[in-house]
Amino acid sequence: MPNLAATWLSRLGLPMQALQTIPSQCAVCGHWPSPHICMDCRKRWIPHVHRCSRCALPLPSQAMECGACLRHPPRLSRCVAVLDYGYPWQKLITRYKFEGDLGLTHSLAHLISTHEQALKCLRHSDALLPVPASAPRIRERGFDHMDLLIRSLMGQTGCNAPVLTGSIQRRHVDLPQHSANRQQRLRQLRGVFSLDTDAASQISGKRILLLDDVMTTGATLDALAMCLLDAGAASVSALVLARAT
Repeated sequence: MPNLAATWLSRLGLPMQALQTIPSQCAVCGHWPSPHICMDCRKRWIPHVHRCSRCALPLPSQAMECGACLRHPPRLSRCVAVLDYGYPWQKLITRYKFEGDLGLTHSLAHLISTHEQALKCLRHSDALLPVPASAPRIRERGFDHMDLLIRSLMGQTGCNAPVLTGSIQRRHVDLPQHSANRQQRLRQLRGVFSLDTDAASQISGKRILLLDDVMTTGATLDALAMCLLDAGAASVSALVLARAT
């Protein structure tokens, strides 16, 4: 069920950012009163990590790309991850995405908006495209978590690039992707994305930035990048909240 405070804010016509003015406790350490994610937890649980420029896996500081990307270059020209998908962020993303804790929307977006490389990605993109969820998945959750996250992110950063919501349709995949390896996911995702006929002019020749909450093997982003490049995109990069390792 959606977060009760967020539901009432919606009924009152108030923005999600208004949740930040309500006294609360840190969702990580429990400190009260505190922002939903306190500064101490941000400093403790967001260490600087040098990552592969193409797939965002952690790397030694002297390397630019991992061995896998050198052997088989992905279709993404660049990928930036803000967090590692581990404690405590895995728990918080699950609460937001699957338990409807919409009070986390602003705080999770703020983690992205204060990340230097993430801001560079936003500034050097012609259009933003949230990785679309299938219609059955959105109905199941009752909200589009990426749409809410991007709206909050744009409000915090002042980014005015167009958001291509609805430009790509995603066919529902019955087999849960989290139980599959990369090759299985690639097979599952063949033909899963299709371009809306009216969106071609918004994509052709443009630098497209994909946005997603969690990147696991990168198969979803790769399949979506292929769809966009086939449609004439100049380049496709990705910005993700968390990267599984």
